[in-house]
Amino acid sequence: MRVLGIDPGSDTTGWGVVEGDGRRYRVVEYGIIKTSASEKFCLRLLKISNGIEELIQRHKPDACAIEDGFLKTNVKVTLKLGQVRGIALLAAARAAIDIHEYSPRLVKQTVVGYGNAEKHQVQEMVRVLLSLKSAPEPHDAADALAVAICHFHHAGLQQRLIAADARVKLATAATRTTATATRRRAV
Repeated sequence: MRVLGIDPGSDTTGWGVVEGDGRRYRVVEYGIIKTSASEKFCLRLLKISNGIEELIQRHKPDACAIEDGFLKTNVKVTLKLGQVRGIALLAAARAAIDIHEYSPRLVKQTVVGYGNAEKHQVQEMVRVLLSLKSAPEPHDAADALAVAICHFHHAGLQQRLIAADARVKLATAATRTTATATRRRAV
């Protein structure tokens, strides 16, 4: 499975592509989409949208994991972050990619083991988990890789639960079939 992780931001949107089989994973590529604060906001959104669409075309991910929004003290910043998230969600939806959203706290809890981890702690754990020689820079790209890693952990759990549920249903159906067959022979 190949996952595109996105850390949305109006100045810097981090992205990272991670490939894995559910137990092991490796980084394919990571980076940022940088916009200029002097540009009109609509043009910044267009640049982010085009960048994400180009990444999807180039890497053909199976899933897109996006960091969920959180309330900042500045309402304008929160609204802009929501618009950037909307652009990322739209780009993934247009490409018919499976989309998953994770809160910043859950990402940190999953990757570092502590929901209030600092940026440098996330960078270091991403380095360790992906067997990189140095911590990914800038932190926006490391955060995007962390979101992708978080998806692997939670998607793997979800897949195991679905498989377990299917096994239970299969066993129940087999028991009913055996019980029905036994009753028919008894008649």
